[in-house]
Amino acid sequence: MKVILIKLTIIASFILAFIACNDNGEVRDTGVTAVKTLYEPDNEKAVVLQSSASATLYFEWEPARAEDSGSVLYEVAFDKADGNFSDPVYIATADNNGGTNHATISHKQLNRIAAMAGIESAEQGTLKWTVFSSKGINPVKAEQERTLTLTRLAGFADIPTDLFITGEGTEVGADLANALSMKKISEGEFEIYTKLTEGKPFQFVSAVTGTPTEFSLNGEKIVEGGTSTVSKTGIYKYYLDFNIGSFTMKEVTKVSLYLNWSQMKIELPYKALGVWEVTDYEITGLSGNDDSDDRYKFRMESSDGETEWRAINNDSKPTGNEAYYYMVEKTDIEQWTNNQVWKNPSTTGWSGKTYDITFSLNAAAPYTHNLVIK
Repeated sequence: MKVILIKLTIIASFILAFIACNDNGEVRDTGVTAVKTLYEPDNEKAVVLQSSASATLYFEWEPARAEDSGSVLYEVAFDKADGNFSDPVYIATADNNGGTNHATISHKQLNRIAAMAGIESAEQGTLKWTVFSSKGINPVKAEQERTLTLTRLAGFADIPTDLFITGEGTEVGADLANALSMKKISEGEFEIYTKLTEGKPFQFVSAVTGTPTEFSLNGEKIVEGGTSTVSKTGIYKYYLDFNIGSFTMKEVTKVSLYLNWSQMKIELPYKALGVWEVTDYEITGLSGNDDSDDRYKFRMESSDGETEWRAINNDSKPTGNEAYYYMVEKTDIEQWTNNQVWKNPSTTGWSGKTYDITFSLNAAAPYTHNLVIK
């Protein structure tokens, strides 16, 4: 059966080739007309690019015609303001794999195109665009050209897909192969909780093999190349947004288990790699509701103030599902809140028992915790 299918495919290829060629072997009926009119966007349209993944710009033009009355393929070409499209800076395929007379191009893609045309980060500049029509060969340029003024994003045109932290100042040293993965929050956004050593260099890299792109921090901006340091050894959260080229950081000074009813705090020492942990901890001195209420959460103190870590979306007792213990940071700090966690298994109280408590913000896994009653 397989041999038959292969033979049929070969025969079909010869038939198509025969139809497409004349007696002299020349390809025929591949001509198309030029697009006469560009519809959208308007000529000289100004667009301030947005970092949202859903931000797009719509391009549309009058359909061209093919000599064989068949379908036409389209490409949108971009060039510098003084270019003539003999060597466009970028060519984008129209929607539906080139088969429709319109194209939807994301702002992030336009940001990269603007960078190719020499427009600097966060600056405004002008491009030219037009459309080429074809049957797959011999593209024909549209009769019109239009200009488009773009204000580029403040971030990077080429955003890393992954990000890692490495260097002598990190927990894992300067060996690139051991670099710590950062959690990808969204396209171009990464964060990590980690220990950094005073005065020793660290940097961010796009890969752990080969020659990755390197990044460091300068003022409030992310810059390419270089290294960074901290002025105090400590546990830090770094959040980097390459879409806007900036970052935030805070020093985490304390993480505690918080018992809701008694408001008791049990501090968890930092262990390593984004994990806080205390083992063989005995709770004493509680009675009544202070002792018997099973609800708890976590409190984090940092250079930005105090926050809470609670369950992502539940207010019920444990079901045995790992996701029940996943945590998210909240800024509303109160004794009673939504999404508190319940001790499992429910017992006669907190006091008189020994616990192992782990709070994990390791970037390689979901943010979670574990409470073991011994």
